[in-house]
Amino acid sequence: MRAARIIEHKKPLNIQDLPDPQPGPEDAVIRIEACGVCRSDWHAWQGDWSWIGLSPELPITPGHEFGGIVEEVGKGVKSYRPGDRVTVPFHSGCGQCEYCLKGVPNLCKNLEIFGLVSGLDGGYAEYVLVRNADFNLVRLPENVDSLTAAAVGCRFMTGYHGVARGQVQPGDWVAVQGAGGVGLSAIQVANTLGAQVIAVDIDEQKLETAKREGAVATVNAKNENVPEAIQEITKGGAHVGLDALGIKDTVLNSVLSLRKGGRHVQVGLTTAEEGGFVSLPVDLITAFEIEFVGSIGNPHPNYRGLLDLVASGRLNPKRLVEREVGLVDVNEVFDNMTQYKTKGFNVITKFS
Repeated sequence: MRAARIIEHKKPLNIQDLPDPQPGPEDAVIRIEACGVCRSDWHAWQGDWSWIGLSPELPITPGHEFGGIVEEVGKGVKSYRPGDRVTVPFHSGCGQCEYCLKGVPNLCKNLEIFGLVSGLDGGYAEYVLVRNADFNLVRLPENVDSLTAAAVGCRFMTGYHGVARGQVQPGDWVAVQGAGGVGLSAIQVANTLGAQVIAVDIDEQKLETAKREGAVATVNAKNENVPEAIQEITKGGAHVGLDALGIKDTVLNSVLSLRKGGRHVQVGLTTAEEGGFVSLPVDLITAFEIEFVGSIGNPHPNYRGLLDLVASGRLNPKRLVEREVGLVDVNEVFDNMTQYKTKGFNVITKFS
């Protein structure tokens, strides 16, 4: 099979011919029809996130948001057969630890992330091996294609879960820091729930896209004082702040934009500059009883519900797809990400 591999950090990915994966007794092999190019892949390519164990050993095939068709299953797989149309959350659980049994496999003790953790090769390839297939695979609704599944597979489901962690209610003011893939996803989801969404970014084109996805107001962080602007728009501060970027300025701006009793949801992981640590206004958080919660991925039990909302037309992740690309275009997409030129989802649909 053909695959795009990270051989060395910050060097062009290498297109290689590799042996097709072979399933173990509980595994499945998926023929990939679409795989998103995510900024998390870019971070792996940069060598970031070693401070939380998310810097994979090289070489590795990136790609953790994909949809496709079951090609082959192991003898122990009971729920899936060749020809089934499937996807999988980017975090693969063991199905046996306390977190998997509680229904939160995104916190699995033995967590694997395609192209990032445990040497599990990802979807920048014609085929992918999915371990513990009965536990991890999700069957696609009839009217949800693989391109849509790839759009859902990381950024959209992450935005969806972030909004859920924020306990967003109709009428709430929700300030989203960063109008990239995760941010736009959160904006669309929060808008669908009836929230009043404010989008914050430094790129006017991204802010225009945010308006299309339902933002009722925008703030350009390059030109405005973000907390002051949001306090003014909301007449007292946002009920929920969601940081989709993870840089120190967006974390701080989100917290300072909240009203008393507000909730900050940290979705974006930090860059090498922060190294996982950001200074916070602890006294303000204490005095205002602000909640600070983390959010990672989307628990497997909620994934089917998300796909049902997509199938019903209430959510439309495909609208965020900027363009379809081939394996040979991945290095160009990474270069665009380095320069923050990507405006939506880039999805690999051509593998030959």
